[in-house]
Amino acid sequence: MPILDSIGIQKILPHRYPFLLVDKIIELEPRVRIVGIKQVTINEPFFAGHFPEAPVMPGVLQIEALAQVGAILALREFEDRDSKIPFFTGIEKARFRRPVVPGDTLRLEVVALRIGSRVQKMHGIASVDGQIAAEAEILSIIADREQK
Repeated sequence: MPILDSIGIQKILPHRYPFLLVDKIIELEPRVRIVGIKQVTINEPFFAGHFPEAPVMPGVLQIEALAQVGAILALREFEDRDSKIPFFTGIEKARFRRPVVPGDTLRLEVVALRIGSRVQKMHGIASVDGQIAAEAEILSIIADREQK
C-alpha cells in the first residue's frame, strides 16, 4: 500500500497532468529519503514525438520526476505548503545510463543532502529493474506562490 497515492501527491505538489510525473510514494523517511514510482505507459504525451518509432522517455523528464519526488519530501515540512511552489535552481552531475520505455516501472529514489527553509539540495536516482536509468544532484528553492 502506498504512503501517498496520486490524490495525496496532488495535495502536496502543484503539478498536474500532463506534467505530474509521479504516481505514488512507497517509502518515506522525513527530511532524509523518499521513494516514488512512475508507471511509464505508451499513453504519455511525450512519446508522440520522442520518438514515434522507438519511444523513449526523455532524460530531462526523468530528472523532473526525481525533482517532483524531492519536492514532496521538502514541501511536507511546510505547514503553509499551499502557498509555496518549488523551482529548480540547478542540476548537477546528471548522467543517463539506460533508456526508459513504455511498460517500465521507474523507481525514483531521492536522498536529501540539504533541506532548508528555502534552499534544497538532493541526490536522485531513477532506476528500472535495479538498473540506473538516470541520476543527478538537484538544487531547488521553495518560493512563495503569487496569490491571485
